[in-house]
Amino acid sequence: MKPCLVLLLLGLLAGCATNPVSGRSDFVMLSERQELEIGRRLHPQVLEQYPRYADERLQAYVQQVGERVARYSHRSALDYRFTVLDSPDLNAFALPGGYVYIHRGLLAYLNSEAELAAVLGHEVGHVTARHGVRQQSQASAWNIVSRVIAIGTGVGAAGDLTSMLGSALVRGYGRDMELEADGLGAQYLARAGYDPEAMIAVVRLLKNQEDFARQEAAQRGEPQPESGYHGLFDSHPDNDRRLHEVVGSARGLVAVRQEVNREGFLEQIEGLPFGDSEASGVVRGQAFYHGPLDFTLSFPQGWALVNRPDALVGLTPDRQGLIAMTMEPVDPQLAPEAFLQQRIGDRRLLEGRPLRQQGLQGYTGLMPGTPARRVAVLYRERQAFLFVAALKGKSGLGAADADFLRVIGSFRPLQDAERKLTQPLRLHRVRVGEGQRLAGFSQASGVAEASVMRLRLLNNLYPDLEPRPGGWLKILY
Repeated sequence: MKPCLVLLLLGLLAGCATNPVSGRSDFVMLSERQELEIGRRLHPQVLEQYPRYADERLQAYVQQVGERVARYSHRSALDYRFTVLDSPDLNAFALPGGYVYIHRGLLAYLNSEAELAAVLGHEVGHVTARHGVRQQSQASAWNIVSRVIAIGTGVGAAGDLTSMLGSALVRGYGRDMELEADGLGAQYLARAGYDPEAMIAVVRLLKNQEDFARQEAAQRGEPQPESGYHGLFDSHPDNDRRLHEVVGSARGLVAVRQEVNREGFLEQIEGLPFGDSEASGVVRGQAFYHGPLDFTLSFPQGWALVNRPDALVGLTPDRQGLIAMTMEPVDPQLAPEAFLQQRIGDRRLLEGRPLRQQGLQGYTGLMPGTPARRVAVLYRERQAFLFVAALKGKSGLGAADADFLRVIGSFRPLQDAERKLTQPLRLHRVRVGEGQRLAGFSQASGVAEASVMRLRLLNNLYPDLEPRPGGWLKILY
C-alpha cells in the first residue's frame, strides 16, 4: 500500500469520542452538535412517513412517562421528544439526539405504565449510548475507506453501507447493542421508581406475538413473517441469561416504590384504534374502506392486503404478484390519459383505453418489460388514484391481469350503509366477572380480530391462561 494512502486511512480512523455511558473511547465521526442536527433534520421525515397520532392527551402522557425515565439517564440534559405514531406496527425506535417514537400498534399490546416506560427506556438507552451515531460512523468510515482504496488500487468497493443507520432503526443494532439498551433501560426504570422486571415482560409479550404470527402464517401456508419490534431477536428470548443478568443488576437501584400502574395505563389507552385507523383507511376481510376520502375497493379471495402510509398493496396468494395504489393531487383539466403518460415518461403504453366506472373517469394500459406492468389512473374530484400491478420477474401478466383489472374496477365511492365499516376496531377495558372466560368475550365482540388467542396476546395471557375475576381485561369491538 502506498505510504500516503496508509496515512490517509489512519487519519480517517482516528475519530474517537468518550461514550457517555461506558466512559470508554468510541469510534464516532460526528460531534454531539452534529448528532442533534441529525435528529432535527430527520424528525420531519419520520412524521411524513408515519403520521403523528392525533390524540394530544395520549401524546402528553407518553411524553410525561418518557421524560420521567430520561431524567435518570446518562444524558439527562438532552431535550427528549417522545412521539406516538399512527401506525399499527409493533415497533419503537429512536433517532440520534433524543427523538423517540412508539407505534400505536405496540401501545395496544402493553399492559402497564411500567411496560411503556420499559420500551421508552430501551430507546433512551440507544440514544444515551449513541448507538445510532456509532453505527453511522462505522458505515461512513467503511464508505470513505472503500472510496480511498478504489482510488489507490483501481478496485471498487465491495458494497454500499450508507443505508446502515436507516436499517438499524428498523431491524435493530445487533445483539450487543440491543442488550446494552435493555440494561440501560432497566437502570433508568429502577431509578425512576418503576419495576425493572417490566423490561422482561415486554420482551416476553413481543416474543409471544412473534410466535403467534409465525403459527398463523404456517397454518395459512404463507411465508414466515419478519421479526416485529427491532429490539427483539430469536437469540433474545425472555428467558435469556444475559437479559436476566442486566435486568437483575438494576434491581439494586430500585426505589422503595416499584410502580407498575396497570389501571392508569389502561385508562389512557381506552378507545385506542386497533389495527388500521380511520385516518389511514380500514381493511375488513378482502375489502378496504376509507371514510375521509370516501372510497372502497376489494381484492380477490386469498390475497393479502398491506395498508402502508404511502400505498395500499394487494399481494397474490403466492406472493409473486402485487398491485399497489397511491394517491396524489391532480388538475382535473388534465386528461387521465395525459396524466398517465406524464408518469411513465418516454416508455410505451400498449392497449390503452379509457375507464368509466361509478361516475369516475380514468385510463389504463400495459407497459412492456420485465416485469410487465398494468398501470391505471382514476380521478376522484381533485385526487388521482394511481394503480401499478406486476408479476415478479415476468414479461407478461397472463391470467393475473384479469384479477388486476377487477381490483381496479372495484374502486368506487362509499355507499351510506358502508360508512360504519370505515370505523376501526378499538380497545376497551372491562372488569372480569366470576366465571367469565375469554371465549365469551371473544364471541360477544363478533369480530374475527378478537379471537381468543388475540385477546390472550393483548392481555399477557398467552398461550393458555384465563383472566382473573375482578381484574381488568382489554377487549376489542
